Amino acid sequence: MTEERKGMLIVISGPSGTGKGTICERLLADDPSLTFSVSATTRAPRETEIEGVHYFFLTEEKYDRLLAQDAFLEHATVHGHRYGTLKSQVEQLMEQGKNVVLDIDPQGAKEVMRQRPDCVSIFILPPSYAALRVRLHTRNTDDPVEIERRLGNARGEIEQMHLYQYAVVNDDLELAYSQVSSIIAAEKQRTTRYFPVVE
Repeated sequence: MTEERKGMLIVISGPSGTGKGTICERLLADDPSLTFSVSATTRAPRETEIEGVHYFFLTEEKYDRLLAQDAFLEHATVHGHRYGTLKSQVEQLMEQGKNVVLDIDPQGAKEVMRQRPDCVSIFILPPSYAALRVRLHTRNTDDPVEIERRLGNARGEIEQMHLYQYAVVNDDLELAYSQVSSIIAAEKQRTTRYFPVVE
């Protein structure tokens, strides 16, 4: 038997602090068919972040030039910083048969889902707002004002959950990871992406 597969675009989104980054890291480590789409941003890199691995860190001017060239699959201003997914990178990877994972905020995810209705969309939720507050504090990457802003944004983002195909509550990381992994495994077998030839 021979088989052919078409690459898919997987959107993993949810409020800040829900653990979507951790889930994505594990997926990419465990599944060689998955590849990460690196977003561009105008925010400064955090201490542990590497250019071209975690983000493409751009000046406002460079970002404006790319925006004028319609180079983004999605772009959004989140928490005062601009983020975008480069169309060229996503298309190139999918043409190679790769399954491209986007770890993006809900604002950007909505734009991707509009432009690419064939994408697989998964929304990661916190078990409660109290748990989300604890996670944002524990992360130690934002000041108290930023944490309150992110919590406020989370309420509105969760109200948009119905726009996604799948929802996963991250109350237990192992269970949440298993559920996301199962969704991706099932989506790989869709007849729109998987073409086995029985000889």
